[in-house]
Amino acid sequence: MEQDQELLQQREGNVLHLHINRPERRNAMSAAVVEGLAQAIQGARADRQLRAIVIRGAGEAAFCAGADLQTGKSFQFDFSQPQLAFADLLRAARACHVPLVAYVNGACMAGGMGILAMCDLAIAVPHARFGLPEVRVGVFPAQVLAVLQPLLPPRVLNDLCLTGRHIDAERALALNLINEIDHDGQALQRLLAELQAVSGTAQRRGLYTLKHAQGLGFEPAMAFTESQIGLFAQTEDAREGQAAFREKRPPAWTGR
Repeated sequence: MEQDQELLQQREGNVLHLHINRPERRNAMSAAVVEGLAQAIQGARADRQLRAIVIRGAGEAAFCAGADLQTGKSFQFDFSQPQLAFADLLRAARACHVPLVAYVNGACMAGGMGILAMCDLAIAVPHARFGLPEVRVGVFPAQVLAVLQPLLPPRVLNDLCLTGRHIDAERALALNLINEIDHDGQALQRLLAELQAVSGTAQRRGLYTLKHAQGLGFEPAMAFTESQIGLFAQTEDAREGQAAFREKRPPAWTGR
């Protein structure tokens, strides 16, 4: 990794680590960070060996503080473009079939909450804090609503949006905003080991199924998912997994 870059990328085996590297700005997002995250996530779709993507912030103070308000340009957009860069990042995450893991190593605020919510799984350190403080600077967390609304109860989301107040890691866990608090410093390693122990094919097709079925009514969801289960069964990993179960041996996944 080149330490002077605003987004650090490091491949460790089958895991891609993406570090927002702006600790002096509490890892606030720049255009380079947003573009780099989107490109890395889009590129992961073609990598059949990749089993997880981990996003975290540099240092211990912040995961991501949202937009960099110090620049004075955070909310200046090119309105000739019909789509905004941060929205395109959320779209890229939605289309990704590799598990996205947020490791919230500190403050997670504003647009940082969008990065957290776009991930499939999330772990937080005990001192992490979460909030949507946009109203305190005269704006509103508009784009992140698309990824936060499915996760939080309406009253809780209304409270965070309208007051700008913060919550701690224990409250975030109780609200299912995160999956686990990393009390012993090993939670991420345990999760990555579990993700890599199962079928990559089932994960890829599973994420496609999960994301496509979200928001569908009962009958459309049933029609879609009943068509998908037959496709799962046709994969090499499905045949190998069932054979290994019958033969009482560990499966040899091919990822196909």
